[in-house]
Amino acid sequence: MLFSPGWRAPVRQDVILAVFTLGLLLGGTLSATVVWLLSGFSAPISPQGRVWAILGVALLGVLREAGLIRIPLPQNARQIPQDVLQRRLRLGTLQFGFELGTGVRTFVSASAPYVLALGLLLSHQGFLATAIVGTAFGLGRSVTAALTLWSRDADRDVTIAVRMPWVTNLTATVALMALALLHLL
Repeated sequence: MLFSPGWRAPVRQDVILAVFTLGLLLGGTLSATVVWLLSGFSAPISPQGRVWAILGVALLGVLREAGLIRIPLPQNARQIPQDVLQRRLRLGTLQFGFELGTGVRTFVSASAPYVLALGLLLSHQGFLATAIVGTAFGLGRSVTAALTLWSRDADRDVTIAVRMPWVTNLTATVALMALALLHLL
């Protein structure tokens, strides 16, 4: 549990959220840097070939999320151990955020982050654009923690579970179509 359930927590919960968010931003930016470095391998592909590949990846992601096809995702299907947060609260929270931000050591069940990463890899964007997307990924993951802290709503998880598939599919599709269009211009 990231936040203490009581008011007697040894560290203020907003401080924990800030440290967690910093870790998420750093992790997302690191992952984006790796994607940007690997995107050089897509340079020999023609611009039209890249656009079709990006649109194909987006279509596969949407079909997977809709349950029409089964594609296993390349993920580490285990959670970050609880002792990471129990050793040293601030440092553990930073590490936890960093590992979630990279998306490498965590369970990511949605297709959208993978579709977006492949879209960036194939479109071979500049470093700044790729880093902004990675940082936004980390920031997006922090929104969930912030809303959990601020909402105090018992039904919040049910509401999110209903809306999240549509939000992730729409976001990934729009982002990749924008990348494809930008690449054509």
